[in-house]
Amino acid sequence: MPRPSDEELIRRAYAAFNARDIGAALALLHPDVEWPNGMEGGIERGRDAVRAYWTRQWRQVDPRVDPIAIMRAQDGRSVVQVHQVVRDLAGTVLLERMIEHIYELAGGLIMRMEIREPPARG
Repeated sequence: MPRPSDEELIRRAYAAFNARDIGAALALLHPDVEWPNGMEGGIERGRDAVRAYWTRQWRQVDPRVDPIAIMRAQDGRSVVQVHQVVRDLAGTVLLERMIEHIYELAGGLIMRMEIREPPARG
């Protein structure tokens, strides 16, 4: 079976995350992944740490992240414009915004992800 394209891999990761299919999402991450902890700060290292973080997160809030556009940066990383909606467990919207996720892939898996505010348009 051929390896998925970077864009396909990233889209599959978002779909799995939004479906709360933690096994499918983690399978797309490199065993030594570095993942930002957007709730508590810092970086989670490794699949087990990401699993624990996502599990804690989903017990507190209901986040949804939808990729709007995926572009290749000059350094080879993938830059994803993301529509993020975070709801409390009763369904009330706590946060809605556009952000960017930057991915570095290695061996057909996500090695590193960063979160950044999109550049201001002016």
